[in-house]
Amino acid sequence: MAAEAEQGFRPLDEASLVAYIKATPALASHLGGGGGSVEIKEVGDGNLNFVYIVKSSSGTIVVKQALPYVRCVGDSWPMTRERAYFEASTLREHGRLCPEHTPEVYHFDRAMSLMGMRYIEPPHIILRKGLIAGVEYPLLADHMSNYMAKTLFFTSLLYNNTTDHKKGVAEYCANVEMCRLTEQVVFSDPYRVSKFNRWTSPYLDKDAEAVREDDELKLEIAELKSMFIERAQALIHGDLHTGSIMVTPDSTQVIDPEFGFYGPMGYDIGAFLGNLILAYYAQNGHADQSNDRKAYKKWILKTIEESWNLFQTKFVGLWNKHKEGNGEAYLPDVYNNSNLLSLAQKKYMTNLFHDSLGFGSAKMIRRIVGIAHVEDLESIKDASKRAECERAALNCAKTILKGRRQFETIEQVIEHIKSFDRD
Repeated sequence: MAAEAEQGFRPLDEASLVAYIKATPALASHLGGGGGSVEIKEVGDGNLNFVYIVKSSSGTIVVKQALPYVRCVGDSWPMTRERAYFEASTLREHGRLCPEHTPEVYHFDRAMSLMGMRYIEPPHIILRKGLIAGVEYPLLADHMSNYMAKTLFFTSLLYNNTTDHKKGVAEYCANVEMCRLTEQVVFSDPYRVSKFNRWTSPYLDKDAEAVREDDELKLEIAELKSMFIERAQALIHGDLHTGSIMVTPDSTQVIDPEFGFYGPMGYDIGAFLGNLILAYYAQNGHADQSNDRKAYKKWILKTIEESWNLFQTKFVGLWNKHKEGNGEAYLPDVYNNSNLLSLAQKKYMTNLFHDSLGFGSAKMIRRIVGIAHVEDLESIKDASKRAECERAALNCAKTILKGRRQFETIEQVIEHIKSFDRD
């Protein structure tokens, strides 16, 4: 802790946070200047950080502070506080590119690993909680396809020159500890014996063992892990699951990009789609006599389908709009006829589709037999029922991951998802 203190870091509690805000004009100005009283509530239900909602009679802000360890484990698992810098930087960059779906950052203090940002007001809730409750969000696919198309396209070499792209890659390479955490918990631990792994035992003991002994699965996951480490395709969110999205029926806000780095686009797309698929399989465990959830399951599948199809249309639309620009991946004097460019785009999007299916499947597998699970499934109280839902999701994910290149359309994937549903 001495080293932490030398760097000017100290964890804030509610009392010291009030003093900090009053001494920081960029935060105090959003609360009426800091003169009046404030009400503070700690709401960090995640694995890594303290998150405070700070209210005054004049306004509300969110203050987030990164700790030097994994909060859900304790100081036995050290964790870089620099992740806070990369979260603030990614929020600012994605906010510049897609302000309609990204909250503003008001203040960042690197020494304190502390960020102040816009409060996403009620009735916004975490998307995952809305999916558990069975709430439909008619604009979700449109909004998320917007966010993914803009943030991924405009930070890629389809839009940027090599010099600018390499500068971004070099800066975000320093977020290596967060990347290594992903490498471990997504691409390594579920496929070996690890003290961090857990699953619904004893029901899934054989299923977890089968994952660890599946050589074909391991060969495929190795390919995805290499791509995750090596492929600096765009500035990705890095943790784009349904717990990182806040929603109302007509608003969508993406939060928590502390895993942000230049990586494969399919990792973000796959995280979003994979978590929707998990939500689909969890519905049978939430169904009751008053609601069989069948109509809601259809809505989730429709959202998965629309999310990819809209993303693909918007992404290619941006590419066509900026094809004469500075992007160095497909130079206009090389791809100078519309037929050739169309063929290049088709190949690019097919590869991205398969990447997304692979990463989405990997994210599903780790949520069932790895360290961090999802509330969609965890909130199913009957363990045998929960295991039934999890097994369907796990088997679906394994087959998609192994056979992802055989899928040509998202509609084929939807049919595949439905085939594992024991409803």
